[in-house]
Amino acid sequence: MALPKQHIEQIRRTKFSIGGEQNPLTQDLHHAVKNLSAELYAKDVHFLMELIQNAEDNHYKEGVKPTLEFVITSDDITATGAPATLLIFNNEIGFSPKNIESICSVGRSTKKGDRSSGYIGEKGIGFKSVFLVTALPYIFSNEYQIRFNEKPCPHCSLGYIVPEWVEEKPTLSDIKKIYGKDSLPTTTIVLPLKPDKVDPVKQQLSKVHPEVLLFLKKIRRLSVREVNKNPTHNTITSVSIKTGIDFLTRKNMNAESYTLHLSAGENGNNEKECSYYMWTQKFPVKSENVVERREDLEEWVVTLAFPINERLRTSKSSPGVYAFLPTEMVTNFPFIIHADFVLASSRETILLDNKWNKGILECVPSAFMDAFKTLVIGSDKAPVSSLARTFKFLPIQTSPFDKFNYVRDKIKEKLVEESIVPIETYTEQKHFFKPGEVSRLRPEFWDILNKARDEGVHLLNLSSHDERKILSSSFDTSEYDQVLNFLGVKPVNVDWYAKCIQSSNLVDGVSEDLYLQLLLFVAKNWSSKFKGTHMDSIPLIKYVSLNGTLSSFNIHECRQSYAVAKRVVITDSSQFNACSWLINWNKEFSSVANRFFMPESTQKAMLCLSQKQTLMEWLVNEVNVTNLSVYTFANVICSSVKNSRKHAIAYAHFLYHSLSKAYLSKREVDTLCNSLPLVDNYGAVTDKGKGVLVPANVSKWADLIVSNPWRNENYVELGKDYLNSSTYAGQYTDSGKLINFLKTHVGASDIPHISPPNAEFSPVNTPLTKENAFLMLEWIRKLKCKGVQLPERFLNCIKNGSWLKVTVNGYRPPSKSFLIRSPLGVILQKGSVLVDIPLIDESFYGNKINSYEEELKTIGVMSSCEEACNFIGRELMSRANSSTLTKNHVLLMLNFIRYLRNSLLPLDKFVKRIKDGPWLKTSHGLMSPVGSVLKDSEWQVAAQISSLPFIDQSYYGDEICSYKEELKLLGVVIGLSGNYETIIKHLKSPSNLTSLTAEALLLTMHCMRILNDTGKLSTSLKGTTCLKTNMGFKKPSECFLYDPVWGCILDVFSGLPVIDHKFYGEKSFPYTAELRKIGVVVDFEDVVKEIALLFKQKASKTSFSKENVMSFLSCCRQLKGTGYNFSSDFSTVIHNQKWLYTKVGCYMCPRECILYDPEWKSISSITCLPFIDDSDKFYGTAIHEYKKELKNIGVVTEFKHVVRFVPRCLNFPSNPIIIAPESVFSLLECIRSLLSEHKLSIDDEFKKRLSRNWLKTHAGYRPPETCLLFDSKWSSFFYPTDGPFIDANFYGPNIASFQKELNAVGVIVDLEKGCALLASHLVSLSNTDNILKIYRYLAEYNWKPEKKDDKKIWISDGTEGGKWVNSEECIIHDPDKLFNLKYYVLEDIYDKKILPFLIFSMEVRTKPSLDDYVDLWSDWERLSKELSHDKCCKFWMFVMKHLGKNTGKELSERLIKLPVTTGSKEIFLLDKEDVFIPDNLHLKRLFEQERIFVWYPQQNFGPSSIAKLNDIYRKIGARNISESLCKEESSFVNDDGDEMVQVDPGSIFNLKGLVKLILGFLACSSLKMEPEKRHEALQSLLDLSFFKTMVPVTVSYSLSLSSGDIVTKKDDKMVRWDRQSSKIFIPKMDEPQENALKYATYFCETISEGVLPENHDFIPALSELITLGFVLKFKNEDIDFLMESKNLQIFSEDEKFLSSAFPSD
Repeated sequence: MALPKQHIEQIRRTKFSIGGEQNPLTQDLHHAVKNLSAELYAKDVHFLMELIQNAEDNHYKEGVKPTLEFVITSDDITATGAPATLLIFNNEIGFSPKNIESICSVGRSTKKGDRSSGYIGEKGIGFKSVFLVTALPYIFSNEYQIRFNEKPCPHCSLGYIVPEWVEEKPTLSDIKKIYGKDSLPTTTIVLPLKPDKVDPVKQQLSKVHPEVLLFLKKIRRLSVREVNKNPTHNTITSVSIKTGIDFLTRKNMNAESYTLHLSAGENGNNEKECSYYMWTQKFPVKSENVVERREDLEEWVVTLAFPINERLRTSKSSPGVYAFLPTEMVTNFPFIIHADFVLASSRETILLDNKWNKGILECVPSAFMDAFKTLVIGSDKAPVSSLARTFKFLPIQTSPFDKFNYVRDKIKEKLVEESIVPIETYTEQKHFFKPGEVSRLRPEFWDILNKARDEGVHLLNLSSHDERKILSSSFDTSEYDQVLNFLGVKPVNVDWYAKCIQSSNLVDGVSEDLYLQLLLFVAKNWSSKFKGTHMDSIPLIKYVSLNGTLSSFNIHECRQSYAVAKRVVITDSSQFNACSWLINWNKEFSSVANRFFMPESTQKAMLCLSQKQTLMEWLVNEVNVTNLSVYTFANVICSSVKNSRKHAIAYAHFLYHSLSKAYLSKREVDTLCNSLPLVDNYGAVTDKGKGVLVPANVSKWADLIVSNPWRNENYVELGKDYLNSSTYAGQYTDSGKLINFLKTHVGASDIPHISPPNAEFSPVNTPLTKENAFLMLEWIRKLKCKGVQLPERFLNCIKNGSWLKVTVNGYRPPSKSFLIRSPLGVILQKGSVLVDIPLIDESFYGNKINSYEEELKTIGVMSSCEEACNFIGRELMSRANSSTLTKNHVLLMLNFIRYLRNSLLPLDKFVKRIKDGPWLKTSHGLMSPVGSVLKDSEWQVAAQISSLPFIDQSYYGDEICSYKEELKLLGVVIGLSGNYETIIKHLKSPSNLTSLTAEALLLTMHCMRILNDTGKLSTSLKGTTCLKTNMGFKKPSECFLYDPVWGCILDVFSGLPVIDHKFYGEKSFPYTAELRKIGVVVDFEDVVKEIALLFKQKASKTSFSKENVMSFLSCCRQLKGTGYNFSSDFSTVIHNQKWLYTKVGCYMCPRECILYDPEWKSISSITCLPFIDDSDKFYGTAIHEYKKELKNIGVVTEFKHVVRFVPRCLNFPSNPIIIAPESVFSLLECIRSLLSEHKLSIDDEFKKRLSRNWLKTHAGYRPPETCLLFDSKWSSFFYPTDGPFIDANFYGPNIASFQKELNAVGVIVDLEKGCALLASHLVSLSNTDNILKIYRYLAEYNWKPEKKDDKKIWISDGTEGGKWVNSEECIIHDPDKLFNLKYYVLEDIYDKKILPFLIFSMEVRTKPSLDDYVDLWSDWERLSKELSHDKCCKFWMFVMKHLGKNTGKELSERLIKLPVTTGSKEIFLLDKEDVFIPDNLHLKRLFEQERIFVWYPQQNFGPSSIAKLNDIYRKIGARNISESLCKEESSFVNDDGDEMVQVDPGSIFNLKGLVKLILGFLACSSLKMEPEKRHEALQSLLDLSFFKTMVPVTVSYSLSLSSGDIVTKKDDKMVRWDRQSSKIFIPKMDEPQENALKYATYFCETISEGVLPENHDFIPALSELITLGFVLKFKNEDIDFLMESKNLQIFSEDEKFLSSAFPSD
């Protein structure tokens, strides 16, 4: 063999022709290598992976630990000027000559195609990837010292693969110096790095993943380091990675598992370690997944790595997929997948759509499940608590890759069907169940259960409730929530908790603290889980029963809302010392309130509970538990004892003792006593009512009043029970103690301390004894001291009762009695002339009576002067009511008043008493003095307007006039001055106030002024004709008061009533305000309002005369400068009312009128303007004298304001020809003014008026919106005469200056805005050239019609004519040339440049649709029975190409006939019910001469196309021939004849082999038949009797057609299975090989059909399998091999079945 250097020279000479002729392929090879290197990887750094891969593929000596080392240095040891050099050291066996030749080639790797030997390289260019980072790679191995250059060799023009021998730079000593040892590994690669590659290489070297060796079989150590003369210049992180493998832990035929330890360190620091549970499993490669680059492999080897500790990593994410080396795919799975995947060229990812990779991924779920079950269930010695960590290997997170999500879903599907979840048993025995059978508990409940177990509660039956298994407590933690959610482990049903609590003694069998924890658990989950569940009905709430024992209520009982519902209560924490006190008293009351206390121990534990507030809120809100203090307990009991006399008495004792024990405060007792149930003197229980009386037998009230008047006032008379001593709840009460308690806190009272009733009582109607009289007065004194208001009936009864002894007539009521005091005696002496006066009898009562003066006053006894006078007056008025007072009586009363007045004594009450009585005689009869009038001369004029009540002086005489002051005190009116109200009070009726004299009217005005108006007077005058005017007497509201300044306004209209100044004189003017109040119009503003109303009235009736107008204009001129201005309302009337007559023949408002001027003439021909009529018939020329006044009221008098009239006065003539250009220009000028000066827009009404034919265009007269204004922009498409452009020849060039105005009125001036108009103009055209111009213009601006009717297409006839058609009648292309009679094909008519416009704008369809083809087929169905091959082929090829999701249904509904063909190749259309698909070639051969089979194209129509067309035929209605036939097999009547002989099946084949093969199929195929079912199926085979017959075994096939005809064919079946008789018939064959294949086929089909009568889909697969066995004659050893090759096996139960069926074997 040649030396290494000689070998290199030989390669250069022979392969690369260096020194000889140039190889013509070298340049192509150069480009191929360069392109492959450049495109191979997406990143520069992947050359490292290729080098690691090469090292893994290398061979190593036995006993050597394969090692790969990367060293980078800044030393330029190659002298190439490289800024850094990378050296790779590998202790492999080294390069062989064959390896050298391979590396000098492209695609000639020595490892290619040998993956089964463990090679992991794939691309055949692994080493050449170094050219991405270096231009000159060096190799030193086994004495070879060579390098390669990416630049073409000057000798052969080829780069990359031409070797050059290296003599120096670097030398081996240079390399050893960098390596740091005297000896080097066998192979060294030196890479002087390109300047731009130094940083990427360093970065990737620092990030070499620690798991890079995880799936490598050879390399056990990998390191990365940097060597520089100055170590401080080192920039990369040193990495050292080592692996170690434990012995195999498990191994079987297809799988093995072991534990791998991986360690890695950086920069010499402590190494980090991670152990991985490795599972490797083999799977047979499926034929459908084989790819060319893996065709030599028969097995997939899938390895899963489960990191037991935290994964070693260099970044946040770690690779999830390895193909020996890591990819960059992060799967989010907690395990790593490794297999021999086909990689993308970048090596970053695997090819997910590659069928080889798909096959591997299909195996991953099975591998995972086998590994996972081994970890979980196979760990016999591991406690259950340690298994939960294993579940963290489940892929609960979704992957960013859909294919891996599919893997995840498949794993999940398998997991839920496996019994892998551990349940809680509280024993060492482990049990596993499917995830769906296991349920979770809440963490709080686990805590309760664990504590209960510690307290001795038996919990072994956790999984016996609701048939649910309970997850292991070590697994049921929040740490595993995501895992359990992934598995679908659901929380336990809420009713489970109730059953567990009830059956596990968790209420009574645990400590109080744990019991409260249980209640707290229920409370926290009540609203969300337990409310309305079984938790309601279990005994959960503990209480103390009436006999002192402990018991429990369920929550449902506690939550009842009816009156007698049971309630659990607890003692308020602030009074917990009273807990036993309340429980004892609760027994005393026999739970009348249905309140039951929780046990004291429970309440005590609750006080220490940290979450007491939460528990209490639930107990209160949901369980209706009440938190009771002694006070609230008393309140509850109070409302519950009202029906029991015994309990009511006991309750009073409870309050008494609770107060004495300080459980209740005095204030609380007082409050409670407000609602204390009391037992009255009848023994009835009642409430306190308004008051409480002491029992009658110990009272004073019974002596004074006799009966009980308080009974009707809701007072309670206490019974005798309260006076007795007694004992309750162990507490003794002395006699009298309770009644004193009730006096203090309930207010039990007696006279004089009790409040009086609001009632009358009979004793006061009879004389009282002196003692009772003084008791009565003392009672009143006490009440007054207390500030008690005496009830009205009670006080009136005392006041008016005749019980007080007086000096006149015995006993009198106090209200009619007097207690004598000075100066009362003198007054009584004077008054005694008129009446008798009763005095209290002091001789009877003694002087003591005087000490009760205030009390006597209270009950009505009188003692003052005022009262005496009031008494006298009252008696006098009483007498006056019974009879008329005489003249002398009246004079005596007046004289008595004079005495009182002169004596300076109070007389108010006397006067008040008598002044209102009707005892004074007047002109109106008897009246009270008040309002009566003492007549004198001042009242003469007043009598004209008022009926005054004068005192009858003829009766009383003149003497009455001497008592003016006394009469005045009594209310008599004396004198007119200041008494004008009396006039108004007695004012005559309005009918008597007409035609008043001037003096009388002036008096009324004076009264109104003095009295500041009076409604009565003004109202009376308003409705009467009391004012004299120039038109006679009128009502005030009809009159006007004339003013010398503005009175001219009253002259505008005649017939206005003005007050007559001559009649009233000048005195009427000072009463302007009063006249205004009665309705006279006196103010300018009011006059203007009336004039305005009249103005509006006249205007509405169009009765404004010339005189009215001229007078009004004259008045406007007079008022100017006076300060009197018309109100805004009147101005509005003036401006808005139509009162000026115009030449248009109607009245109009001023602002709508124009005062004519010659300037208006220019536009008059096209307008109708409202000029004021200045003709002699109306206003005449004099109207022009008032131009200023007219202008002020809004009349248009200047030409510049005419513009605003033009829009609404526009009036084009019916014949536009007479419109001169000047008129058009004048109109456009007005529009310009509107737009620019007035800033107005063209409103809709103006546009409507403008929408007349008044603009002349080249298409005739048109409205503006249908006109175009031509300019240079349009010339690129049209001439002016090509469309409705404005005729510039008619208007002249000046028309262009009005472009803006024309645009404003609707004329289209912009090129891009004329599409719609020109499109609408199209249908009026018939010139093809003109139409094409418009089409091109519309196409330029992408115009589309808005309406369907606008989508018209011009179809030219080729000459000058043509027609317009709808776009639906057209198509652009007809590729199959089938629609020329149905549609206009536009590609044959128009230039192709215009076709896109027709598609886009006119929405012409590009090609016929499927509906069109279906319609065409319907036409063919109707017109002909025979069809050409070309048409038929085009139709069905189109259908196949355009088949959609809903197409099949549409075709089925619309197609009636389908094409059929026979051997003659003609195509016929037949009803689809009689057309069949030849899905069975045998049946096709039988029926091929019949016209029943669907047609197929003959050329270029492969199997997939036929299958697709068959699917279409089926959807339309064609049936499979195999499913449409009626099959009838031949029958054998004579079983005993010579023609039939029973035979032993063993003489024909090995029956056991057949049965075993079928068993394997039924057990392992996707059918997965249960053992009982498959044994039953095979038993039918074993029960068969085999017969050979000479009679042919035939089958008859009949096919029914829709016409009623039946087509029948017969065929030789050869084998028949008669299930009814359990016999099988086979033919006798003369020659063993005669029809052997046919016989085998029918035999296998018959057996398959017999075994699987209900599983037709599996019959073909079974038949094929049995056919293979038939060929092998079902020999046992051959059957075993066949089953193994098909991955079929039988199980133990099948073995038993075989043994029983074939015992001799």
